[in-house]
Amino acid sequence: MPRNVLIFAGRITLAVSTLKTLAASLNFVRSASGAKVFMKKEPNGFIENLGNIIGRSRYFVLIPVIAVMLVSLSLFLLGTIGAAKSIYNSWAEFVYLGEAGSTKQIVESLSIIGVMLRAVVFYIIGVGLYSLFIAPLNLTTALGMESLSDLEVKVVSVVVVIMAVKFLQEFVKWEQPLEIAYFGGTLAAVVAALVLFQWNSRRSKEFHAEHAPNVAKRAQKEMFENDNEQREIKTDEIKLADDAK
Repeated sequence: MPRNVLIFAGRITLAVSTLKTLAASLNFVRSASGAKVFMKKEPNGFIENLGNIIGRSRYFVLIPVIAVMLVSLSLFLLGTIGAAKSIYNSWAEFVYLGEAGSTKQIVESLSIIGVMLRAVVFYIIGVGLYSLFIAPLNLTTALGMESLSDLEVKVVSVVVVIMAVKFLQEFVKWEQPLEIAYFGGTLAAVVAALVLFQWNSRRSKEFHAEHAPNVAKRAQKEMFENDNEQREIKTDEIKLADDAK
């Protein structure tokens, strides 16, 4: 019995020594070549299927896409009806009362512009989410929305215009100057924060474009064209990440 134990212990010692030798050889090769060595893992069927299911869950985004597009359509229709009524009332006042460009008419027109801009916000969100999660569209590329960050920047830009129109609407009324001044100061602070957000988003986009220029495009091609939900890290991506450190 003690002899068997000694033989077993000797085998364990030999195995450990062999593993240490292999590890030392691997480190030597890695340090000599200056490159990192990665061992490819064997595919796990359960993990791969789970990854495909999670990747396919992006189609859930169709629900909010349809919802925001319906909201956008409703706002466009309401804005159109409001514009038609405003045009009719403006001409009626001009013909029967001889008034043109009254404060009431201008405020109504600015209100309609605000409704249309809100419709544009929902439209941009719907189209952007569809292009990012379901299938890419030429429309979003033409509008400069190729990432979620781009979508945020576009929405913020329209929101800034909406706030400017709202301030102009209150300014035209000129009912309570002090409150208008407070309102303008508050809007200025919010706009400054939004502009800072846009600037930070642009910097982040420029950084990714410089250090990982083709990663997003490659992932989109694999996902939308090749119907592949699994992410494969390429060697050039690893090199770019190392260079960015």
